[in-house]
Amino acid sequence: MPPVSDQPALRCDQLHRYLGADEGRVHVLRGVDFTAERGRVYAIVGPSGCGKSTLLYQLGLLDRPDDGRIWIAGELMSGADDGLRTAARCRHVGFVFQFHFLLLEFTALENVMLPMRKLGRLDPAAMADRAASLLAAVGLVGKTGRAAAHLSGGEQQRVAVARALANEPTVILADEPTGNLDAANSELVFGLLTDLARQNGQAVVLVTHNPEIAARCDEVRPMRDGQFIR
Repeated sequence: MPPVSDQPALRCDQLHRYLGADEGRVHVLRGVDFTAERGRVYAIVGPSGCGKSTLLYQLGLLDRPDDGRIWIAGELMSGADDGLRTAARCRHVGFVFQFHFLLLEFTALENVMLPMRKLGRLDPAAMADRAASLLAAVGLVGKTGRAAAHLSGGEQQRVAVARALANEPTVILADEPTGNLDAANSELVFGLLTDLARQNGQAVVLVTHNPEIAARCDEVRPMRDGQFIR
């Protein structure tokens, strides 16, 4: 289990983000404040184009805000250089993208091992064992050696979930993580993320259009026009 700190898993203060230029410039995030505590699951909901995914990319250090601050595990990251941000992503952030972004020529096992290789915390045998265990947890026993290109879309998404969990991150950010899954596998993936958050002191922040998933989270944050509305 990762060490538990009294600091929130993630916090942002007055995040602003503009996209486009000149007359096409759009104020996508308008002073967003958000805190994700360890052991809790958060749903960000709202209409398409309201800034949900943009916020998730900011929180995951995949994009920089035009103004505002972001802390991960108590460490101020919004002004950090690229090297520090990359190291923090590897150590603290697991990201489940709406589209899985697997390396299709690599096996399921190899895809899940990639973040572990980057972090360098485990030896190869331990990495393979952990990757196999995570794939089993998402219902992919027997498919560890199959190339990602030969998995179905739903199976690829479950590999992506396992990959996000590989380094026992402080916070798991998920953009429509069950959008490509059937009901049974949606339940499996959501249950796994929820259980991990509560057992390991991890925060889960997910963007979803699924009201049933959102209703089962610890906190729901509706978003509209680049701001939380309550």
